[in-house]
Amino acid sequence: MFNFDKKYLYIILGVFVLFNIYDRLTNQTSLLTLILTLPAILLAITFHEFAHAFAADKLGDETPRNQGRLTLNPLKHIDPVGFALLIVAGFGWGKPVQVNPYRFKRDISMTKAEAIVSFAGPLMNLILAILSAMFLTSIIKFNLFTNLSSQVYSLILIFLIQFCTINIGLCIFNLIPLPPLDGSKILYHFISEDKKEWFIRNEQILHIVFLGIWFTGLAGKIITPCIRGVLKGIFFIVGKLFNIDIGLM
Repeated sequence: MFNFDKKYLYIILGVFVLFNIYDRLTNQTSLLTLILTLPAILLAITFHEFAHAFAADKLGDETPRNQGRLTLNPLKHIDPVGFALLIVAGFGWGKPVQVNPYRFKRDISMTKAEAIVSFAGPLMNLILAILSAMFLTSIIKFNLFTNLSSQVYSLILIFLIQFCTINIGLCIFNLIPLPPLDGSKILYHFISEDKKEWFIRNEQILHIVFLGIWFTGLAGKIITPCIRGVLKGIFFIVGKLFNIDIGLM
């Protein structure tokens, strides 16, 4: 993802993750949340990156297919830094899917094809968030899984809420228009060629800005309210469709 040495980033993030996990080990509720969060993160990242690969493949670029990325195997899509960031902050990324824009079909422009491929990942996460909210609402509305113990029933609901939240976080975070996130490639399609060249020339500086936003906690202050707002909006709309007030917010 970055052109500079990642080892320092790995070390710093590793410290954050260890402190986060240690804190959760001392709290039974937090530990349970962590256990349920890990599979939610794996699924969210896997479908996100698969969507990129699928879109590129449909647009004529077989690079992701040839690299084994057109799969739902989580091991093919996990980036250690992005995965760890999702654990500690609720937003992050997967291993970027490599594409060759020159292999895209020529019935649409190259920048439009790149924008479609880039948007496919966040869109997939939004769809998964909506589906998980609908599934959770259906469980409550129609009294599904009533034969299960109250503990298992609660775990299912917690997992679905976590899955929905993680997917929203992955969607919003990756739409930030800064390299190397998906939002930057989407933005390229809508700006003039000279502005696009400016972004490309200053990519390393924008990487530093990206890291600065993260390390200063500014990303969390901006994204967390957005995640809560989208989560509240999704459950409000789904609740209206099912004629039920979930009462999660």
